[in-house]
Amino acid sequence: MAHPLHHAESSARNFGGVPSDYQAVHDWFDASKERLALFTHRALRHHAQGLFEAERVFGLTLTNSAGRDIPVRWIGEQHVREDCQGRIPSMADWLRRIQPEPWMANGHIEGHVGIEPCGDPRAAWVSKVAAGRTVLGLKEWMAARAMQAAQNA
Repeated sequence: MAHPLHHAESSARNFGGVPSDYQAVHDWFDASKERLALFTHRALRHHAQGLFEAERVFGLTLTNSAGRDIPVRWIGEQHVREDCQGRIPSMADWLRRIQPEPWMANGHIEGHVGIEPCGDPRAAWVSKVAAGRTVLGLKEWMAARAMQAAQNA
């Protein structure tokens, strides 16, 4: 499906009423296209948690123009299935496909004095290993580094 209107037309065929009965729900699912007009925008709401979030935003049911109460989850499930080849992925299905970058794992508190908050921590660890100044694995080295910073603060 390319446009929320097409999803709304599909909902009207499936559940009765007219497309405008469903337009707001489908617009909400696709709102992230405003920021990124690629299929990857779907990672924000096109998953099981997104269905529950839609219920929090729109309520458990929507009354269409034919007077029928339609569960918002049904509308969301239809939207997600139409966009995701018939399946409803979990949020984890989307998140585990993110390619990690060094900046993602190197958080710091603003104004923190001490350990350098920029750069790839793996590079510093590799140089310590190469120089024979640590035999720790990266995870253990990061923990020891954090503990040392806390003691110095």
